[in-house]
Amino acid sequence: MAEPVPAAVPNATDSNGTEVLNATAKFVATPEGTALAYGSLVVMALLPIFFGALRSVTCSKSKNSADAPETITSRDAARFPIIASCTLFGLYLFFKVFSQEYINLLLSVYFFVLGVLALSHTMSPAMARIFPESFPNKQYQLLFTQGSGESKEEIVNYEFDTKNLVCLVLSSVVGVWYLLKKHWIANNVFGLAFALNGVELLHLNNVSTGCILLGGLFIYDVFRVFGTNVMVTVAKSFEAPIKLVFPQDLLEKGLEASNFAMLGLGDIVIPGIFIALLLRFDVSLKKNSRTYFYSSFLAYIFGLGLTIFVMHTFKHAQPALLYLVPACVGFPVVVALCKGELTEMFSYESSEEVLPASPRITSFPTVSGSPASLAASMETMATGSSPRHCRVLPTSMYEESSEEAEPKEESSEPEKKKDQ
Repeated sequence: MAEPVPAAVPNATDSNGTEVLNATAKFVATPEGTALAYGSLVVMALLPIFFGALRSVTCSKSKNSADAPETITSRDAARFPIIASCTLFGLYLFFKVFSQEYINLLLSVYFFVLGVLALSHTMSPAMARIFPESFPNKQYQLLFTQGSGESKEEIVNYEFDTKNLVCLVLSSVVGVWYLLKKHWIANNVFGLAFALNGVELLHLNNVSTGCILLGGLFIYDVFRVFGTNVMVTVAKSFEAPIKLVFPQDLLEKGLEASNFAMLGLGDIVIPGIFIALLLRFDVSLKKNSRTYFYSSFLAYIFGLGLTIFVMHTFKHAQPALLYLVPACVGFPVVVALCKGELTEMFSYESSEEVLPASPRITSFPTVSGSPASLAASMETMATGSSPRHCRVLPTSMYEESSEEAEPKEESSEPEKKKDQ
């Protein structure tokens, strides 16, 4: 989370030792404005976790292999903090060497494409319910290939229908608003879409993998906030919807407020995918209860509240995962110990709930990649048309092969009679 605004404006000292008033006075947030900002951030953080976890259950039960989620293995979890650290440091160097204006212009276009695709995927279930059954829903395909003949290679293969097209148009309106105005509401709309998609479509394969991922990012977050100024510098310089913001001066300036409290999407998605895993574990128990989901969800609220309290007390940016990881892991473990289900919880494999053809992450998309590759990655999550999906032998082919085998057995019987 970002550093809060100081309660008092410090004075500067000139060369003669005389105190002079700081020319750039900082805004001092009122208690009401601060409470509104932090409360809104908590609510916005809870929404994608709750609904993303519910949608992850539906996603894992889908019989369509094209809708299968991405599965994070223990190997992916172990190397993710390293990739994240290198990416963050690379961005820090870019902001130090190059003009911040041009970097943010490039990133704005970059996240415009991703935000439109993510928001479209988020809206599509609701739009499917709104449109009547008589609505003419036509199918479309956007295909880009490279080469010709046998060497032809698909670059983009995006299949969509009329309902998806309506979602894309509405999402593009929000995207243009964000691109032109950089308004904090448009930023939050895209940020919530990114967070919900992440919680829904990124699945940890088991609790041990979740502990590895959370533990690694726990160390990474603490080091980057307390050990260096890298994370705080990038968070304040990075004009992209990778964080949720809410103005502390909303009551004074309205929608044009500019003094923001912020929460990074990583502090939502990373604990969120672990909470979603525990919800799928609850479903697998078939006890018609959501004990582990609710305990971890309440643990997240407690950890985030503790983060805000410490940050506001010490007036310094805090690594949210420092408080969220022990809470989100510790609470469910204690519940499992009390219920005698600890072994069952750690032996649960989420990959058993999805189809065998579900893809596995081999690399995590980061802001250091090309916009085309990340757009294709988001397109894959939106449509499921991924070239990495395994092709399953059709039932008709299997039946034909079994029928071909039967005449061979019958043809051997006359030969036996002839020999006799």
